Formats: sequence, C-alpha cells, structure tokens
Amino acid sequence: MPLCIIIGHEPMASYNSKRTHFLYFPAVLLTVWCLLPPVAGGAPSIPARASASVERFRASMRRILSRSEARLGDWGILVVDEGTGQTLYELNASHYFTPASNAKLFTATLALAELGPDYRWRTTLETTGHIDPAGTLDGNLVLVGRGDPNLSNRIFPYGDKVQVDGPPEKVIADLADQLVARGVKRITGGVVADDSYFTYERYPPGWNIDDLTADYGAPVSAIVIDDNDLEIDVAPGARAGDPATIAAVPWAAFYHFVNHVTTVRRGLDAQLTLSREPDSFDITVTGQVPVGSPPQQSWIAIEQPARYTASLLKHLLVERGVTVDGGTWAEHLLPNQTPPPPQEREVLAEHQSPTLAEALRYLLKVSQNLHAECLLRTVAHERTGVGSLENGLAVEREFLARLGIADDVMFFDGSGLSRYDLVTPRALVTLLRYDARQSWAQVLRDSLPVAGIDGTLENRMSHTLAAGHVFAKTGSLVHDNSLSGYATTLGGRRIVFSILVNNTPPHAKFDPYIDQIVEAMVEDLGASARREPERRPHRQERHGPYAERH
Repeated sequence: MPLCIIIGHEPMASYNSKRTHFLYFPAVLLTVWCLLPPVAGGAPSIPARASASVERFRASMRRILSRSEARLGDWGILVVDEGTGQTLYELNASHYFTPASNAKLFTATLALAELGPDYRWRTTLETTGHIDPAGTLDGNLVLVGRGDPNLSNRIFPYGDKVQVDGPPEKVIADLADQLVARGVKRITGGVVADDSYFTYERYPPGWNIDDLTADYGAPVSAIVIDDNDLEIDVAPGARAGDPATIAAVPWAAFYHFVNHVTTVRRGLDAQLTLSREPDSFDITVTGQVPVGSPPQQSWIAIEQPARYTASLLKHLLVERGVTVDGGTWAEHLLPNQTPPPPQEREVLAEHQSPTLAEALRYLLKVSQNLHAECLLRTVAHERTGVGSLENGLAVEREFLARLGIADDVMFFDGSGLSRYDLVTPRALVTLLRYDARQSWAQVLRDSLPVAGIDGTLENRMSHTLAAGHVFAKTGSLVHDNSLSGYATTLGGRRIVFSILVNNTPPHAKFDPYIDQIVEAMVEDLGASARREPERRPHRQERHGPYAERH
C-alpha cells in the first residue's frame, strides 16, 4: 500500500462569495496527497504502457500539493481520460465545493441541450394602438424584452478580443430608427418596457449586498442594455479646487448624481468611489481627479433595468423628433404570479440577436454573470412558459438527473455568484464528458478560454507547454478558485479535469498552484519525457486583459 499523508481539518466556515457569507460543512475534510489504487468495481486499472507517465504525474501532484501554502486550502481534483473515462488522478472528487464560475458550465450545457446552438432572441417594439396617416401613434409604445443578453454595441462573431461599434445603446437606437422610418411623429401614450418574459427576481439567493452595485452583480431582467451597467465618466475641472464634472453613458435622465469629486493638482493620483443605496436613484461619487487628466471611467450596475430602458428609449425618440405625451414605466411579472393572456399587439420594430453559439462564446470567455442568468431563465420560459429562477433550476435538475449527477450539485443561480452553490469535481467531469459526445461539442469547447491565448486564461500558463493545449472555465470568488475543462497532453492524450480549491487564506494566491497542476497534466500524462516550453509572445488586447467577474 502506498504511503499517504492525511491532514485533518476541523469543521470550518467557508467564507466566500464576493466577500461575505458563511456555509458550514458538517464533516471533517480530509486532504490526501496521493492517488489511491483503484478498488474493485471502481475505475479501470492503469494500463502498463501508461503507468510511467501516470506515476510521473502523481509525483508532480505530491510535490505541488505538499507545499506549505498549498496545504492551507481544501482541494478537490479529478482527472480522467476523455474517451475511456479512466481515472488518472482523484482527490476528494465526491466532496462538495463552491464552484464559483464553474457553475456556468452547467448553465451553458443546459442551454445548448434545450435550445440548440442556433437559438436566437427577439426584442420588439409593439403597440395595441394604431398609427394614423399623420404619424400619430394613438396608444402606448411597448418595448418587449425576451432575455437577449447582447442588446449592446458588441461585435459578433466574437474573436479573440472584445470589439465594439457605435454607442452602447446602439440596438435601442436602431429600434427607435425603425419606428421613425415607419413615419411615427407622435405617441399619445407612454413608453413602456415589458420584461415579464422573466419573473421579477433581480437577485438570486446567495448574492451579497456588496455585489449588487458592481458590474459583475448587475440585476437580472429580460431587458439587458449593455450588460445593465452604466458607464460614469468623471473629468477634472480647469483648476485645482474646482469641482469635477460627471457624465453618464448612455444618458437617460434616470439617475441623479451627487458630486463630491474635487480637482487636485497635477501629479496626484485619481481616486474615485461610487456608491448607491438599494432602490435609490442617487449615485454618490466621491474622490479626486488631477488637473489635465483624461476622464476617469467607472461602471455601476443599473438597479431597475426595465425602467431605465423605458427612459432611455423615450430620450432617443425625443432626440429623433418624436413627441411623447406620456411618461415611462415598466411592466413586470412577479414571482408566483400567473402570466396574463398574451395581448394582440402590432410589431413595429424588431431586433434579432446573435445565435446562442456566438453569445456563449462571449459569455464563457469573459465569464459574464448576467448572461448566464439570462440563459437559465430563457430555458425556463421555453420549457415551462414562465421564465423564473425556480423553473430554470427545476429544468436543470431534471437534466442533471438524466446524467446521474443531480445529487452531486446544488445550485441557486446560473452564474456561480451565489455562495450557496455546491458541486463535486466528479459532477463537473461527468458533465464535460457528456458535452464531448454531443453534436455541439465543438461549440462548447471553442467557447472556453484557452490557456495563454484568450479569455480569462489569456495571461495564465502563457509561457508553458500548456499554452494552447487547455480549454477550460475559470472560477474565482474570495477564498475559492476553480478550473475545469479539457486538455490535450504532449503525447496526444485527451483529458477531462476539474480542480476546485476552497477556504484559501486571504494572503495566498492559488491560481498559480492550479496552473502548475494543469501544466504537469499536459507534460506528464502520456509523454515520454518533459520538454522545454515554446516561448509565446504575450498578447495585449485593445481592452486590456480579461478579469474574472467574481
């Protein structure tokens, strides 16, 4: 029997999400720094021809995980052969861990399986009124959102960096232009934003209050304008001591800014803080900007996306010479409320989204939380007629039951921002092996960040032999890190893996240890000997490196 080092941990709090929430694990967590031999009826035995490379990988794992800092975290790891399912290494593979953004793999798989890669969303301008020959629309103008996460100026198909064209309100402006092209000059009613395609549940359970003003914690709605984030530009005054100027992009006359930003002398650093109380329309900006500096850009989540969009649409129509007699408001479907019978409304303008395959590539490359939540609720609406979080999770659980892993996961959202989410490494590997056998397998694989190349892995493993050989989803919360996906070893072996580490100390960075494990996987498994990595030039993106959104 091989020597095993077992380290016991007392039950401890798992402190996480963006910053705070506590989950208590009732059992003692055991960290085992070795690969136990397969038991009868378990994973297949390792073929003789592969034993040398697997032993080399075992040695690398012992070396990496026995380091004093690495031992401070709680690890869950499973590495298997993609084709045969043979277990090559496992550590706590059936234990529950907080997955962070690895939860998006489940949402993406569900969407591809239920909707198909060619699925598209529709956004329309509609009315129950009529347009007279003089161009007067007698009634309300209704913008109907159906969960399109990309009502923005983003260019598709998504390449190896984020590219934009035009202002962030580009799609809404195009809908306004279509309306004007129909000859509308006046609206006797108001401008309404209808987001009842999803139920009015802006924040899933387990999201922290300090997430809710940040761009990664933007509220869920069936209407998503530029990721439901508002860009705020703060420019210095002419002289030190002058107040700074504040502008919102796009401007919708929706928020009121409380300006406490002072212009300071050249050479000092810009320091800005944005704050907004829940359900407040006041955004307070404090800090300083130096004389002569360019505008400082910050982003804050739009708390009432539908109401904001109604204001924005009215503003764009007025800019185009359309008179709007009424006000603006939103129409919601509350949780447990029965959807009203569909109204007979005339469609006046329409926008079709990129395909799900294109949207998924952006979502997974940059780890976009709100987009994942939209996918989960879109599946719920398509399957049940009500786009609620509860229905989405129920459909997902039915799907995972067919894969035999329903008891290995516990989800409260679609993005992984919830601190209540739990998953086992075994469930992630089972999911990824299922994905690899589907007709859309390449769609998912192409949507994952590539080590050393793009997405949230652009600046990781960039000068190693793993660069370009690893397609995987990152995950990051305070004190939790994860990486799960596919790898091709130097010997050509295709690997599926999941690496989750929880309860990491605040002073430590665990991504480097995860990367070392993946590098060892690529170099050791199926290779006759280690080779020197090719030197790859560091890639600079126009919009800077990708950052995990939570």
